[in-house]
Amino acid sequence: MDEERLKAPFKWDDYSDQPAQLKDSKYKKQMRKREILSLTKTIFTALIILPFSIIAMPFVKRKQIDSESFFSMGVDYQREPELTLELLKELDVNRILLRIKLWELETIDELKSFILKNKNKKIILKILQDREHVEDLELLQKDLRVIFKTFDGLVDIYEIGSTINRAKWGFFSVDEYNRFYKVAYDLKTEEFPDAKLIGSGVIDFEYHFTAHTLFNFFKYHYDGVASLLYVDRRGAPENVQMGFTLADKIAWLSTMVWVSPKSEHSLHITEVNWPIAGTAPYAPTSEYECISEELYADFMLRYHLLSFASQQVNSLSWHQLIAPGYGLVDSRNGIRKRSAFDTYKFMIQTLKHAQFLRLDIKRDYYILQCLVNNRLLQIHWTLKPTTLRNEDFFEVYSMNGKLIKNETLEIGSSPLYIYIKEAV
Repeated sequence: MDEERLKAPFKWDDYSDQPAQLKDSKYKKQMRKREILSLTKTIFTALIILPFSIIAMPFVKRKQIDSESFFSMGVDYQREPELTLELLKELDVNRILLRIKLWELETIDELKSFILKNKNKKIILKILQDREHVEDLELLQKDLRVIFKTFDGLVDIYEIGSTINRAKWGFFSVDEYNRFYKVAYDLKTEEFPDAKLIGSGVIDFEYHFTAHTLFNFFKYHYDGVASLLYVDRRGAPENVQMGFTLADKIAWLSTMVWVSPKSEHSLHITEVNWPIAGTAPYAPTSEYECISEELYADFMLRYHLLSFASQQVNSLSWHQLIAPGYGLVDSRNGIRKRSAFDTYKFMIQTLKHAQFLRLDIKRDYYILQCLVNNRLLQIHWTLKPTTLRNEDFFEVYSMNGKLIKNETLEIGSSPLYIYIKEAV
């Protein structure tokens, strides 16, 4: 397959920061037919591993997650770089996720300069693939060596590849990804032993692909598993999909990581967001899936709270800081912080040193309890709006950090932070 053919069907959409839809149906059919053996292995692996891992779910213990490094922000280092540095300082987040495109390595010095300005933060570097690097593994090895050498000692974790179960991202089978990841793993083993590699990179609740990345005969190992775990984009993070809540999905995925001989028991959700209404062509989905900015802030916070409460996710990266269609900041006409920016900022400020205690759910009413500076904090929200008396021993804040002194508290989609004062 010549180089022109490798590149022709694949185009990058700068509006939504992802590849454009792959419209060459003949080419897709041809490539999937070529990978029929791998697709068959995916099916048979899933038939064995998925039921087994469901049975094993009750036996996987929660970990104690480091809240300081749990919260992570996805950043485009080329989009308003100076402003980005200011916003990151304001958010005071300890971990950021950056992307580098294998087909744009001429920007590597620019990325290194940005990383050096964030030396006080843990960096996840997501290495994005194109079809040329999937096909040409020698080229892949050459370019990965440049990346690993350039960022040796500067990057905490490398995420190898992304969104492997979508053809527009360049992979047509799990085995293609397995060969891709093995190049990175072999390079790490032989030349960069201190590099930490996470992989798998499956998007959405499609765990049959995940199973094949974690159970196969390729000789490689993950330092943790990366997942782009989106929930039902037409609804709330608490929604049930095929009988599974977000907490169930995390527990199932964590179990597969736990029982796999190919990975450390470490799970990183490296991309999640909701598309925002009225932002086409910047929204990564159709208008049908888009939600209001108010719901975006609610859903963003609740997804984080549920993931943190699972105590099975080592880091969660929100995608991303500045993006008109799905980010905390809208950059279409100047710079405008969405309300979700303050939501995220107050969440980080409050929970980055929190110790998780428990999550109680009763009739769609949620109470997350944790210790913050030796104070008991409860975070309340419900899918069925109700009221709660603001007791004298409550100290209540909105999800954007505003003190609430009303006698009656409106509990609904927007979580409230309630500190329980000690009895005098």
